[in-house]
Amino acid sequence: MPTPTIDKAVIRPLPLFSTLADAELDDVLVGAVSRRVAQGEAVFEQGQPASHFYVLLHGRLKVHQVTPAGQQVIVRIVNPGDLFGIAKALRRPDYPGTAVAAADSVVLAWPMERWDSLIADHPSLALGVMHTVGSRLQDAHTRIREMATEEVERRVAHAVLRLVQQSGKKVEGGIRIDFPVSRQDIAEMTGTTLHTVSRIFSAWESAGLVEAGRQKLLVRDPHGLVLVSEGMTRERR
Repeated sequence: MPTPTIDKAVIRPLPLFSTLADAELDDVLVGAVSRRVAQGEAVFEQGQPASHFYVLLHGRLKVHQVTPAGQQVIVRIVNPGDLFGIAKALRRPDYPGTAVAAADSVVLAWPMERWDSLIADHPSLALGVMHTVGSRLQDAHTRIREMATEEVERRVAHAVLRLVQQSGKKVEGGIRIDFPVSRQDIAEMTGTTLHTVSRIFSAWESAGLVEAGRQKLLVRDPHGLVLVSEGMTRERR
């Protein structure tokens, strides 16, 4: 099947590619194909041989892992422009997690065989990979620290504030997370239970901090949520 035409006008503004000359971008796109991923569809699954690496062009993805005990944990949200599925950079033959579309999405995919030559021939891409790996490591350290030292409400507040920073859209009445996110998702991001997140959200709704529907999340008082994340009591606020 012929390779679909890729619109370079969509690719060019992404930080990973913005410094490439036209000829370099043409070389980078050799072998790449675009793919639409419907909400709920997996781009790849945990343990599957890593055959491709990807950049998200549109939409949102959730990457989750299943622990040996069978618990599902969301380890990251993939945002537009993010590089993901880079198992070879982690010296793995397989994908360490499952990437599922949280909303209808479009990804750009390369065969994993292209990895070494792209990194060797395009130093700016190598820097982008280093930045990606470094950011994930920093995020992992932050989450480990939160899990080890903070009570659940603060962890949940930090998770919601990260979503606001990465995916928030200003609307009337607050900041809306611009893809479907459930209380179960928040529970899986913070290592707690659906019951606990539901209890916390109910208290926050009563306090006017958030408005949480079945798959919707509106942060009405971001500053108030920051105070919660810092361990401020309601009386001190």
